Amino acid sequence: MSYTRLFYHIVFRTKFNIPAIFVEHEKVLYQYIWGLMKQKECILYRIGGMPDHLHLFMELSAKLALSDFVRELKTSTGKWLKNNTLFPSFQGWGRRYAAFTYGPEEKDTVIQYIANQKSHHSQVSLEEELRTLLAEHGCEIDERYFMNDDE
Repeated sequence: MSYTRLFYHIVFRTKFNIPAIFVEHEKVLYQYIWGLMKQKECILYRIGGMPDHLHLFMELSAKLALSDFVRELKTSTGKWLKNNTLFPSFQGWGRRYAAFTYGPEEKDTVIQYIANQKSHHSQVSLEEELRTLLAEHGCEIDERYFMNDDE
């Protein structure tokens, strides 16, 4: 048996930043994602976001690689959203994602950060938020690819 505690804060956005996740229907999407995560033996601590992006704070199963998990999550939810009449503007997910690791002592802080997304984005754009998160985690931004879905 493997013993792990892999806490990830994952952020991904809709293709071309289209505001396709309507607030009045977001909980349906969140429940779908929660079900997928349970199937993958992951623990979802918090999900939230805005019409153009999602944040997840989760514990990744030791059986999964992060990139495989995110690819499967985006593929499955993308198909589901495109076939769901509650999300008629959804065209797909953006090509990339951001993922950051945290220790157990930071868990409550990240959960609260995601819970406050609606008020946070009344003052900060998605681009500003991503740039800040990437800088805080020492990630260098390649402007050719940052928030670009055209390639």
